[in-house]
Amino acid sequence: MSILELRNVEVEYTRQGRQPVRAVAGASLSVEAGQVVGLVGETGCGKSTLARAAVGLVAPTAGSVWFEGRQIRPLGRRARSRADARLQMVFQNPFSSLNPRRRVGDQIADAIPILGLVSAGRRRERVAQLLERVGLPGSAAQRFPHQYSGGQRQRIAIARALAAEPSVLVLDEPLSSLDASAQAQVANLLKNLARELNVGLLLISHDLAIVRHIADVVAVMYLGLVVETAPSRRLWSAPLHPYTEALIEAIPRSDGKGWLPESLPGEVPDPARPPSGCRFHPRCPYAFDRCVSEPPALSAVAPKRAVACWLHEAGGVERAPSTFARMTRAVSGVGDQVDGV
Repeated sequence: MSILELRNVEVEYTRQGRQPVRAVAGASLSVEAGQVVGLVGETGCGKSTLARAAVGLVAPTAGSVWFEGRQIRPLGRRARSRADARLQMVFQNPFSSLNPRRRVGDQIADAIPILGLVSAGRRRERVAQLLERVGLPGSAAQRFPHQYSGGQRQRIAIARALAAEPSVLVLDEPLSSLDASAQAQVANLLKNLARELNVGLLLISHDLAIVRHIADVVAVMYLGLVVETAPSRRLWSAPLHPYTEALIEAIPRSDGKGWLPESLPGEVPDPARPPSGCRFHPRCPYAFDRCVSEPPALSAVAPKRAVACWLHEAGGVERAPSTFARMTRAVSGVGDQVDGV
C-alpha cells in the first residue's frame, strides 16, 4: 500500500512578461513503506520541483499529493503538524542545509519536541542515538557543521530528518555534492535505513549508476512528465521508453565515451515551449507521425510496469536492441563500490 502518492501533479511558474512555464506537467508516482523509489532524468526535467511539491514546499497548480491517506497542503506560513512531520526532506547541499552557527546536536534536537520528548536528558540521549544510527559518534552533537566533511554533513542532515520518526524521506540529489567514496557510503546508509526502519525513500538523482544499486523501483522523468516506471532490475535489463534506453547508454564508460550518445541528439527543450505530441519526439530515433501530433499517456503495459510511448501500441514497429547488455560492464565498477562499503 502506498504511503506517499502523487496524482497527476502539475507545477507552473509564472514569469512577469513571459509565458508561464510548467516545470511539472502531470506527473504521477507512489512510494510504499520500506521501498526505495528512484526518480531520474536530465537536469531541468522537473525532478527537484516535483520533490518540493511532494513535501508541500511548492503548491501544485493541479493534481494532488497524498500522504498516509491525507492530502498534503502547501506549508506557507503555517507550522507543520505532527502527522505531516512524518514526511521529511533531505536537501542536495549539506554545506548550506545546516546552520553553521549552531551545534549539530541542537539542530537535530529541533524536531524532537514534536514527538513529545521534553526532558533535556532524554533529548540528548535521542540525539546520540540518531547520530550513531547514521554512523557518527554521539559526541558529534557538541561540534559544529564546518568541522565535518561533506559526507559526514549529509549524514547529520539525514539524522536531523530521522528525528521526526518519518515514514517517508524525500531526498533531492543527496549525493551529488559528495566525492565517490562518500557517495557510496551514504548510498549504502540510505538503503539500510529503508530496510531497517521500514522508511519509504523517494530518491531524486541524475546518477543512474547509484540509483540502479539502491532503488527498488525507478521512475524516469522527461520535460515535466514521468515517461516510464518499472522495478529497477527490469528497467535495466529491458528498458521500454527510447529515452530510458538513451539514459542507460549515456552512462560514462571506462573508454571515455558516453554522456551524449548518437541516439540522443540535442538538449531538453524549453518547458515554456514544449514540442507537440510526445515531448521526446524531436530527439527520438524511433519517432513516427503519431508521435508528432498526439501525446501518449503513461499506461500499464505489464505488471508493475508503465510507459508513455506509442511504440508499444503501434504494433510491429521495429526497434533497435536494448543497450543494456553492452553497458553492464560500464556501471559494474560503481556498483561494486556501493555494495562493498
